[in-house]
Amino acid sequence: MLYRDLQASPEILQAVERMGFTEMTEVQEKAIPEMMAGHDITAKAPTGTGKTCAFGIPLIERLDKEKAVPQAVVLAPTRELARQIADDLRDLTHFLPSVRVACVYGGANMQGQVDQLKKGCQIVVATPGRLMDHMKHRSIDVSAVTTVVLDEADEMLDMGFYKDVRRIIDSMKARKMLCMFSATISREVMDIGWLYQKDPVEITVRPAEESQPKITQYTLLTTGRNKLADLAQIIIGQDHKRVMVFCNTKFTTAILTNQLARLNFVADCLHGDLSQAERNKIMSAFREGKINVLVATDVAARGIDVDDVDAVINYDVPPSIEYYTHRIGRTGRAKRSGVSYLLYVAEEKRRVEEMLRLTRNADLAIPVHFDEAHEKLIEEERSTQDKFQIKQYF
Repeated sequence: MLYRDLQASPEILQAVERMGFTEMTEVQEKAIPEMMAGHDITAKAPTGTGKTCAFGIPLIERLDKEKAVPQAVVLAPTRELARQIADDLRDLTHFLPSVRVACVYGGANMQGQVDQLKKGCQIVVATPGRLMDHMKHRSIDVSAVTTVVLDEADEMLDMGFYKDVRRIIDSMKARKMLCMFSATISREVMDIGWLYQKDPVEITVRPAEESQPKITQYTLLTTGRNKLADLAQIIIGQDHKRVMVFCNTKFTTAILTNQLARLNFVADCLHGDLSQAERNKIMSAFREGKINVLVATDVAARGIDVDDVDAVINYDVPPSIEYYTHRIGRTGRAKRSGVSYLLYVAEEKRRVEEMLRLTRNADLAIPVHFDEAHEKLIEEERSTQDKFQIKQYF
């Protein structure tokens, strides 16, 4: 369906055209009419399918644009995703100057956000913790909020925001609509739906075949002594120019970044202790190619959108297949091919094999391409002249 056929205001259609969109994605075609009609929605849709426009357009259309009070709240799990959503919503309201979007998130100056809210806005995009802070300090009035959207609901609830999300929803007495957009429908997502939604419309979107990530996946059996050398050999030997390396803890990220710097890699790290200004600076440098290796924890990397990552390297074995697929989904974007590596030691072999088995059979938000179950062994020289093997899963 083309956007020009959508029953939307001329200002929205003009904004969509300015953004370069002509044809709606599946989630947009399914969700926009239902939200415009005022229905609660639970949408299971992969990352990169246009979810912001899917909820943003009807959300904007349903506003009372003459009243500069919060009428819609969009909750996101991370500050990066919150900022990205706010930017997209501002693009959608480009020709609606009376509509303002405020964005509040942790790690930024509280007073600056208070001043932003005092100027008046109709839409608030927020992380749960910071929105709770503003509610406690009475710097935001949510009494007129009629629409609540949870974006990346599974990630948000998995990160421990379940109670905060419930408190936020409970505080919005004028709420008429709750919409959830999620890559997977976890038990926590279902619980929120059962508690707060009324006859929700369920939408399931499969990624279009042509836009599915093409990610070649490798596992590498290593040892604690050789792990750093193996990581360096992968980056150098495969001539990867832009790499994301995932660790399970912020301590490991900091240590590994220092080790890579001593090996003359241009590397930096993202973890939860950095300020927003520091994170923005690092991400800008990574996007501009000034940093070749970005080391990150899962939480710090959520919401990051960089299209041309050559490879993702799991320096630590992820805690679940959900973490694994979110990690490797950082490569192979925008119809490009990508490659991922999973480093593990002998004690982790059974866990890795089970996770990959589940990955093959799972209905994943970020599809992984195992065309057939066989292994291709690639041998490379370690600096110690020992051999190591990488197992490739198609």
